Amino acid sequence: MAEAANLLGRETSPYLLQHAANPVHWRPWGRAALDEAQQANKPIMVSIGYAACHWCHVMAHESFEDPDTAALMNRLFVNIKIDREERPDIDRIYMSALQALGEPGGWPLTMFTTPDGTPFWGGTYFPPEPRWGRPSFRQVLEGVANAYHTGAEAVVQNTRALTQLLERQAAASVGDLPGSAQLDAVAQAYLRMTDPVQGGLKGAPKFPHPPIYRFLWQNAFRAGDPAALDASHLMLQRMSQGGIYDHLGGGYARYSTDEIWLVPHFEKMLYDNAQLLELLALAHAHRPNPLYAARAAETVGWMTRDMTAQRVDGKAAFATSEDADSEGEEGHFYVWTVAEVDALLGPDAAAFKRVYDVTPGGNWEGRSILRRVTASGTPDEEAALARSRDVLFRAREKRVRPGWDDKVLADWNGLAIAALARAASVFGQPGWLDVAREAFAFILANMTDSRGGIAHAWRLGRVTAAGMIDDQAAMARAALALHEATGEPSYAAVAIRLVDVARKAFSDGHGGFYTTAADASDVPLTRPRTAADDATPAGSGVMAEVLARLYHLTGDPAWRARAEAVLTAFSGEPDQLSGMPTLLAAADLLEAGACVVVAGDASQSLVQAALGSPDPAVAVIRATGPDSVPPGHPAHGKTAGPQGPLAYVCRRNVCGRPIGSPSAVLHAVFARA
Repeated sequence: MAEAANLLGRETSPYLLQHAANPVHWRPWGRAALDEAQQANKPIMVSIGYAACHWCHVMAHESFEDPDTAALMNRLFVNIKIDREERPDIDRIYMSALQALGEPGGWPLTMFTTPDGTPFWGGTYFPPEPRWGRPSFRQVLEGVANAYHTGAEAVVQNTRALTQLLERQAAASVGDLPGSAQLDAVAQAYLRMTDPVQGGLKGAPKFPHPPIYRFLWQNAFRAGDPAALDASHLMLQRMSQGGIYDHLGGGYARYSTDEIWLVPHFEKMLYDNAQLLELLALAHAHRPNPLYAARAAETVGWMTRDMTAQRVDGKAAFATSEDADSEGEEGHFYVWTVAEVDALLGPDAAAFKRVYDVTPGGNWEGRSILRRVTASGTPDEEAALARSRDVLFRAREKRVRPGWDDKVLADWNGLAIAALARAASVFGQPGWLDVAREAFAFILANMTDSRGGIAHAWRLGRVTAAGMIDDQAAMARAALALHEATGEPSYAAVAIRLVDVARKAFSDGHGGFYTTAADASDVPLTRPRTAADDATPAGSGVMAEVLARLYHLTGDPAWRARAEAVLTAFSGEPDQLSGMPTLLAAADLLEAGACVVVAGDASQSLVQAALGSPDPAVAVIRATGPDSVPPGHPAHGKTAGPQGPLAYVCRRNVCGRPIGSPSAVLHAVFARA
């Protein structure tokens, strides 16, 4: 007999625990919930969200906390609540189904399925009463349940059609290696979509789309296209002065609701800030800018101050997110009134209000979101503004903080570790590299699974979700970033181990990878398989980058063959390549990436020049002896000169002349010479 109770109190996910007191008889996703639905012959109502999701909170307060609505849900459905960050594989399946139904994607995601988990209808947010041309949630519940039990033709047709669609999406589509023509076509298509005034892609809401801009940035060096570099600089500068950035505490919100980066939904996600930190480092390496240095330092400050998760044996990784809401109100923690600023800053208030757009009427719902609206002033003026920001920050710290999701996600931490390693080199901050090493060590110590791979989610001493391809790929990439930054072989060994795990447990048989492992027992319909990027880079695209980088680091043609296999496994439908910018960047890295080999007692100046390259398609090797570089590598046997260490820039299996100065290394790499 199924338990007539809400079972979420047994979970560790902060999002699931937010719903543990609902009168809905929620079940966590899993085999037990699917079996219950089949035994009761009840359809399933799947509700998917995440802890920092504003509209998820709204629907919870309006519907899931309402006893009458909950009673209807309990009578008609088996109700499953999913944290999309904990189970992105299930979220991806149902989001694909929702979009195939012609609905816009988003969260909360509400999906109705047959008892075995096959989707047949869904939506996102539903209001408690009919409004905006949408039915009430209770009308939806009754209509869907009736359609299922009466065998409505729409249910039968949708079930069949969505099953076929998901199977097609997961099928292999092998093609040719993406080449210059494909990379250029995708880059130019994206550039036509960019906002020439405010940066980012045109329109609202406005997201930073880091995988797209990371591809545009790298492709600009291959194609010699300054327009793509300019577009990336413009976005970073506009975002970094806009309301989407937290000018007091550091860090970027997930997106802006408008076209000018002013009004965000105020949630801050680790994955956005990790990827933006890497873009800031690349941009600063290209055109040094005090703004980039400041935003990078402030964002790392936020990560280490507010996003350090639970420590175990003295080590910690990064938490997932901070909420948009506090005290039941979106953005309440972050916004200001004139009276508050005047009371706190006194005679310094006038200058601060002018610079940060604090006005009597406010710029959002009667209050002011801080944004920088003036150019930089004199050193004395900037010092005064810094003191004012510190006063407001300390006052803000006394407010009720937004909710905090402190679970540790391996893939998002992998992005953060790699970004910190690059930023440490570019900005000359060795302490950031120490933070990256600590987070990496935490995940290896606490999230390594029985096969030697990496689990996906951890909280309160428990692994709560099995590892996916994104976790293996992001952590392998992080391992290589640490290997290149430190020269320690142990990191490269971890990367190779994770690749081996991926090839054994996630292989699709065509050179690519499924999202979930072969032994996953609770994935409905078919194992998802994709190289399409979302807000985070797709695991298969990241794995292609890892394999390409291993080829440049070792010279072993087996790594090249494996990288090519991943690239061709997803290229059979060329019109889909525009959704795979990470995969395309990996194709460029494989074909035209550079390996900088520093021979001799590794000169830090030469190594740091290579690590600080603005072109990300660069790998770095420290060769302390003639046998340090593998025999198959073009730099095997290269040595230092009589005057000291030398660098060799190798590209397309050929090494250039020896270089003795950091500036010459940068020139050779920058020019792709």
